[in-house]
Amino acid sequence: MAATLQTPLYAAISSSPASSSSSSSSIRTTTSFSFFRSTPPPTLLFNSKNSFSLIRASSTDTVITELDAVSAFSEIVPDTVIFDDFQKFPPTAATVSSSLILGICGLPDTIFRKAVEMALADSECYGLQDPNARLSCFATKALVNVGSDMTKLVPGRVSTEVDARLAYDTHGIIRKVHDLLKLYNDSNVPHERLLFKIPSTWQGIEAARLLESEGIQTHLTFVYSFAQAAAAAQAGASVIQIFVGRVRDWARNHSGDKEIESAKLNGEDPGLALVTKAYNYIHQYGHKSKLMAAAVRNKQDLFSLLGVDYIIAPLKVLQSLKESVASGDEKYSFARRLSPQSADRYMFSDEEV
Repeated sequence: MAATLQTPLYAAISSSPASSSSSSSSIRTTTSFSFFRSTPPPTLLFNSKNSFSLIRASSTDTVITELDAVSAFSEIVPDTVIFDDFQKFPPTAATVSSSLILGICGLPDTIFRKAVEMALADSECYGLQDPNARLSCFATKALVNVGSDMTKLVPGRVSTEVDARLAYDTHGIIRKVHDLLKLYNDSNVPHERLLFKIPSTWQGIEAARLLESEGIQTHLTFVYSFAQAAAAAQAGASVIQIFVGRVRDWARNHSGDKEIESAKLNGEDPGLALVTKAYNYIHQYGHKSKLMAAAVRNKQDLFSLLGVDYIIAPLKVLQSLKESVASGDEKYSFARRLSPQSADRYMFSDEEV
C-alpha cells in the first residue's frame, strides 16, 4: 500500500524543481476527486423535498435532464481533477491526496504549482537531517498548502489524505492528523472545513473514533466489507466510502467469502449489496455517518444507488446523464432505492448485528 500510494509522491517532490513562478492554467491529470458538503445544497429545477446535488444546475436551463432527475435523490460527485471540467461539473468540495500532488508536480503550469513550490522551499523541512523525515515534511506541507488553496475555491469541505503507511498505527494516524490540523490552523483554515481521509483498517477506525471524540471530522476509505462499514459507523466517522466496482471486480475472481457468496446467492451485485446493507445499518441504528459510493462504473450502478448520500461517478457517466433529456413524466420515474424508511424494514441477522 505504501509503495503504491506514497512512493510516487515523494519521488516527484524530490525531483520537482522549485521556482517562484506560477500559472493559473489548467491541470491535466486523471486522479479522482471526492466532494463533500458542509452546507445545504441548492434546489434543482423541479420541486422535491429531497432535491440535493453537487452538480450545479443552470438557473436558466428549462430542460430537465437525467442528471437533474437523479440529483434529486443523491449528491452526484464528479470523479475528476481535470480543472477544465469545472465549468461543466463545478465541484463544491474536494480531496487533497498524494496522487493530486503527483499530478501537480508532473506538469509545468497548474493553478496549484506555487503551493507545492512553497512547500519545497520550506526551511523547517530542509533543516531535518533524516532524508525520510525531510521528504515526509515536504509532502505534508504540500498537502496542506494545496488544501488551503482548495478551501478558497470551493464552498464545502476539503478532505486531506493521511499517509497510507500509517494504516496500521492508531497513534501514528492521530499524530499525523494533529500535525495536519495545526498546519491548517496556521493557514487560518477553520476545522469545520476539513475532513481527514483514513484507511479503514481496525487501527484506522479506532483512530477515527478518537479523533471524532475531539471534534475532528474523519473520512474512512477502503471499506470492502460490512464489518468495516459497521465498525466505521459505530466509531462515528463523518463519511464512509465504499468502492462498488472494486468489490465487484474482486468477487469475479475470488470465492469462499461468506458475504460475497450470500449476495451472489440472492442474485445481487456484491458491491451494490454492500452499499445497501451499510446504508440500512447506519439509518436503522441511528449513526451520524454519511455514506459515499465510489467506483461507480455505469448509469445502472448509479440508478441502483439512488438515495445514498454521495455517489462518485466518472465523467463519461455524468456526460451521458447530462445529455439525456428526461420528459415531464420520466423525471418522476427515477425511484429512490435507499431511504431511512426502507432501512427500518431491513432485517439484520443476529450475527451481523
